[in-house]
Amino acid sequence: MTEPETNAAHQAQKAKVKLRKRVKANKPEFQGQEVWRYKRIRDRWRRPRGVDSKMRQNVKGWPKTVNVGYGGPKAAKFLHPSGYEEVLVHNLSEIEGLSAETQAVRIAHTVGGKKRMEILTKAKEKGLHVLNPRELKEAKEETLKEVAETEKGKEETEAGEEEIESETVAEEEANDKETR
Repeated sequence: MTEPETNAAHQAQKAKVKLRKRVKANKPEFQGQEVWRYKRIRDRWRRPRGVDSKMRQNVKGWPKTVNVGYGGPKAAKFLHPSGYEEVLVHNLSEIEGLSAETQAVRIAHTVGGKKRMEILTKAKEKGLHVLNPRELKEAKEETLKEVAETEKGKEETEAGEEEIESETVAEEEANDKETR
């Protein structure tokens, strides 16, 4: 797709998000029944079920109750506030079929640092927007590389030390045999 078409698709989604915001602005703050009267009642929504409940009866002057009519537009459902459709990604293969103009990537929290870096680089190549980049800092990357190099060095030195120890043990055993 060309650049103007890409922008048009994203702009349409952004318009849907703006519509959702406008609709939500007219929605009242729903209160629990008589939370203003008693300290012991927490301010959270519970449907009023009392026989004489004025809220349940929708009496004028009492707080509004939750109804279907207060819902947002279906077109804006599942859209991130940035205007992109959010897609949860666990590995590289899940990035393959995504559209850079309408979809954005959210990396799952279970993904480790190594795979996260791979997903971030692949997303950059494809031009995908990442909602939670949390890239490893350069200092951390350098320390990770240094740790990897030192581990390789340790493995090599340990292997060399084992050879030296085995040679010294063999020499000591030979010396013991000669002295006996």
